[in-house]
Amino acid sequence: MKLTLGFSPCPNDTFIFDAMVHGRVDTEGLEFDYFLADVEELNHKAMTSVADITKISFHAFAYVAENYLILESGSALGYGNGPLLISRNKINFSDLASSRIAIPGRFTTANLLFSIAWPEAKNKTEYLFSDIEEALLSEKVDASLIIHETRFTYEKRGLIKMADLGEYWENLTGSAIPLGTIVIRRNIPEEIALKVNRIIRRSIEFAMSDSAASADFVSINAREMDRSVMKKHIDLYVNEFSLSLGKKGKEAIKELFRISSEKKVIPNVPERIFLIP
Repeated sequence: MKLTLGFSPCPNDTFIFDAMVHGRVDTEGLEFDYFLADVEELNHKAMTSVADITKISFHAFAYVAENYLILESGSALGYGNGPLLISRNKINFSDLASSRIAIPGRFTTANLLFSIAWPEAKNKTEYLFSDIEEALLSEKVDASLIIHETRFTYEKRGLIKMADLGEYWENLTGSAIPLGTIVIRRNIPEEIALKVNRIIRRSIEFAMSDSAASADFVSINAREMDRSVMKKHIDLYVNEFSLSLGKKGKEAIKELFRISSEKKVIPNVPERIFLIP
């Protein structure tokens, strides 16, 4: 059986999926026709159920939950790895309502967290995440939400951190911050979905035990990223929650959806959202 699979070219995703898509681990008879796209593009593709299995933002999941379930393995959750709000010069938080804000996509979790923290800040413009620093430096915007590897490079370009949205979330809830997840179509038979989950975990375990095996796939797709930044990226976003959400991970996700729904930032999600309860 062949399934379509979408994930991003970011180092954490290529690290996770390398062994799975290149036959380095047992795929239990399944084959994967994969494609790579920016996470916001993946979010939009999920709206029309383009892929059987796909990486998406937790924010986007609220809009596709009728069609997809969250897998146990492959997600990006953690502590100290949330999106950052940055600027060229110091801006008072009270001025954010009138500031021009660059965001890496409407359906990113970064935008969801920002909407929870500063609902009054409405003047947002969407940019590809890799173009956000340039938008700030060229004074097209006053502040920017950054994700992925830009959190490791913004200071070198003379930009300053205004707020850490992950830190905001941790102070608010005491939970890990749910960023992105791997979902599978609800109409895939459960037996197949469980196979996929096992394969993803197997692929992560392989990558963790032999990081050199995935180095070429990670580098080729990392947009000429410095190797030290690639390593920091993987170390930050691939962790025990990637192997298994577990009880703590699921509770953090439910809390994100509860708070977001109460604030009317997202629609209500169905009762069953996880493949493995």
